[in-house]
Amino acid sequence: MKKIVLTGGGTAGHVTPNLALLPLLKEHGYDIRYIGSYNGIEKKLIENAGIPYDGISSGKLRRYFDLKNFSDPFRVIKGYTEALRIIRKFKPDVVFSKGGFVAVPVVLAAKHYKIPTIIHESDITPGLANKICIPSARKVCCNFPETLAYLPADKAVLTGSPIREDLLKGDRLSGLQFTHLSPDRPIILVIGGSLGSVKVNTAVRNILPRILEQFQVIHICGKEHLEDSLIGTPGYVQYEYVDKPLKHLFAAADMVISRAGANSICELLALRKPNLLIPLSAAASRGDQILNAKSFEKQGFSAVLEEENLTDDSLLQAIQEVYRNRQTYINTMEQTAQTNAAETIVQLIDDLSNGS
Repeated sequence: MKKIVLTGGGTAGHVTPNLALLPLLKEHGYDIRYIGSYNGIEKKLIENAGIPYDGISSGKLRRYFDLKNFSDPFRVIKGYTEALRIIRKFKPDVVFSKGGFVAVPVVLAAKHYKIPTIIHESDITPGLANKICIPSARKVCCNFPETLAYLPADKAVLTGSPIREDLLKGDRLSGLQFTHLSPDRPIILVIGGSLGSVKVNTAVRNILPRILEQFQVIHICGKEHLEDSLIGTPGYVQYEYVDKPLKHLFAAADMVISRAGANSICELLALRKPNLLIPLSAAASRGDQILNAKSFEKQGFSAVLEEENLTDDSLLQAIQEVYRNRQTYINTMEQTAQTNAAETIVQLIDDLSNGS
């Protein structure tokens, strides 16, 4: 039996693509183990999927001053030692890394034992963890055409992001039954990310009466971001978090308002959902969501409204324009080849595990 180690963690975005690969890897006969941090978000997600999990020490490598900069290198060294031990014992044929700082010691340990590694970079420009790992990788997968310019030409492969197969099996009627919304009026699904987005939540709620004149709204607003005063508003439902029924909510939605995290927008592409992206501002991030959003806008997959330009009128106008042009967005998304990511990546894994 072929063996593979998956790694990646720190945020859900570093884990969900690995989860999306699991069914196909099992179908191809792989014995799978996961290496993540001791208590990161990845631990619960992977253990819930029934995959053997090994935790290692993890430290963040920062570009700015922080007292933890003095202690975290020792955590990384400890993690590297632990990863060496796990890989020596498991003897994988290949390692697949989705990134995050916990992946760095794993990729370096694989290099020590001459085990081929594939990295997946979600954003347009590689993050620091992946920059450290790229020299040790055989192949580097990416989501955006623009990313190819930042990667070694002999390693770069434009794959898109693996999408959970289950997400593609949503049922519109089930979504309507779950939300108790009407089939006779269009539905907007608003998603602020795994932790919610105060700015997106506030912007939508500020103009909710105007939105509800034409649309119904499903609002996934994040933990502790429910608005009690809006409970029972006709045509509006809100949830802190949705897990298994999410596929049905996507199926029920006519358009989506979302942040521009790479995995989220790749899911919208795979689902062919007309969408309005409101990327996290450069002031609150390294600007990767803005670049992601602009790439999707350039390719004709999305409309973009940057936070700096977010007003009541601009949001309502953008919503109306996306809905009016929804079929154009759908047609463009249907022409892309970037939605077979899982198959493409598993083929790369097969090639390396077979010595190609």
